[in-house]
Amino acid sequence: MNNTAIQPNELNTAKEVKTLKPSTILHGILRISSLILCLCMFFPGLNPARISNLINKNISLFTTGFSFSNLTTRFNAMFRQGAVNKSTFVLLSAASVVIIVGAILCGIGGCMSLGNNRMRSRGIWFPLAGAVLVSAGLCGIYKSYLELQASRGARRAQVVFPSVFYIYAGLAAVLLLVSLIILVSERRLEKEEKMEMPEKYTLFLMLLPIIILAFVFLYLPLYGWRYSFFDYEAGGTLSRENFVGFKWFTILFRNQATVNDILRVLRNTLAMSGLGILTSWVPMAFAIFLNEIRSNRFKRVVQTVTTIPNFISWVLVYAIALAIFSTEGFLNSFLDLFNANRNINWLMSSEHTWLKMLLWGIWKSLGWSAIVYIAAIAGIDQELYEAAKIDGAGRFQRIWHITVPGLMPTYLVLLLLTIAGALSNGLEQYLMFQNANNKDVIEVLDLYVYNIGITGGRIPLSTVIGMTKSLVSIALLMFANRVSKSVRGEGII
Repeated sequence: MNNTAIQPNELNTAKEVKTLKPSTILHGILRISSLILCLCMFFPGLNPARISNLINKNISLFTTGFSFSNLTTRFNAMFRQGAVNKSTFVLLSAASVVIIVGAILCGIGGCMSLGNNRMRSRGIWFPLAGAVLVSAGLCGIYKSYLELQASRGARRAQVVFPSVFYIYAGLAAVLLLVSLIILVSERRLEKEEKMEMPEKYTLFLMLLPIIILAFVFLYLPLYGWRYSFFDYEAGGTLSRENFVGFKWFTILFRNQATVNDILRVLRNTLAMSGLGILTSWVPMAFAIFLNEIRSNRFKRVVQTVTTIPNFISWVLVYAIALAIFSTEGFLNSFLDLFNANRNINWLMSSEHTWLKMLLWGIWKSLGWSAIVYIAAIAGIDQELYEAAKIDGAGRFQRIWHITVPGLMPTYLVLLLLTIAGALSNGLEQYLMFQNANNKDVIEVLDLYVYNIGITGGRIPLSTVIGMTKSLVSIALLMFANRVSKSVRGEGII
């Protein structure tokens, strides 16, 4: 008699198969479809509202819904002539908004499907309503397409039916069908059952808004890297005709004038970042100073006064600087009292530019940067201070032997992050203080990219430089992380 032993792996597989219920599969399909639908809104190539070749290829459905001008910029003349009805584009934009709202509702339903039975039961109405709204929005887009096709200016409008229309229609159909099946098939729940969700999913959903914001504002713009492979000019389009491959990459390293400019701005960038690193201890020292102030009222006044500049725009900061350091500013007026006015425009001067930018930066960010260290000081065990005081240690001894060592882990982390971001020392400050006299010494890498891309119109070259900067910054971050593991025993990422 053959007794076949059942292996543990086979038992586990059998359990997994048993737990894979039809409802689980349906909810999985609902989540995936909702996710795809939400992501499609942000990709320009997946815009179902692009019913004309005159509509910008680089706008997504999300942009279409909330930026009516992007739809109608090239149709203004035809609107005035009556060749195209403006109501068509109003309907097109409104339909896009309806689809967006529907996609958001589907996303909410997909998130609620992660909860218990009652939460799933309540949440199934969201994708059901969302699918209906998406379908209604698609009908509006199709009606706009028919109206544009039937208009007198249809030939000039270059009417085209968006093929991605079927993707949205398919997703809406899947979501509607799955929602109806779940709604009909799942059992009725007792009223006593509360809506709950496992903690791991709750934490994920709490983190989800940050993930979405990071995706939309940090990772989605990387789609613009494609400009580096084309001979693109502002207002033009990307096509096979202007595709040039790695042309701009070779110009970056082979054109001597460009190389010289890059070396110059790198010198400025590293010099200002280096000064920032050398003075990175100043916020820590300021936080210690604030902590040692005995009067709480005076402490709050000092902290408030030094923190407010962080929230002042660099435009206003420059206005303040102009009022003080211009030819007819306060400083020269004050020197007039002593007959020492030489009518010097301190802002236009190129002397000591790096130092001046450092001082402005410290003044603006000192109070805000000290907040982290103030929080770290609050976390130091107060019994250490009491023990040191009993042993006869003075105030400065307690600061040097307790406060400073307690702040060093925080300082090292911030220092390493500063080193990792050495090439990204900002744009607004240097843009505002830039002039014809100091351009050679104030132009940092970010400002150089802005100047040649936006001001000079060389968008492909500026994109290549930005890409190179990003890759170098990642390398610096990895280096800083390695140093952190060596010094502190743990990484910063």
